[in-house]
Amino acid sequence: MLESQMELRVENGRNAAIYKKLMPEVAEPYTALNQEVYKDGAVSGKHKRLMALVAALCSGCRACILFQCDQAIELGAELEEILEACAVAVALRGTMGMGETERVVAYLRERGLITD
Repeated sequence: MLESQMELRVENGRNAAIYKKLMPEVAEPYTALNQEVYKDGAVSGKHKRLMALVAALCSGCRACILFQCDQAIELGAELEEILEACAVAVALRGTMGMGETERVVAYLRERGLITD
């Protein structure tokens, strides 16, 4: 059975919420930092999320990959923008970037944004 990326994304969110509840002294400044960093500025929030997606793909953080992909979509990123961000990761990381890009493709398929 293949791993469901959507189920993994939901479970990651649950675990993050538990951690934030147990460690508010860490979670609150972390949340405030992220709210500041990802807001629209000279670079739009959507483009910042796409940049973060590339970083997540290059580092191989599966939770980050799914979260940043989801956030980019929520901010209006189109399929082509997400796939081009993946292409940057492939250019930077080669086979490793491609391997992580497969997770994004699976997630986009599960969300119905890519159809076979």
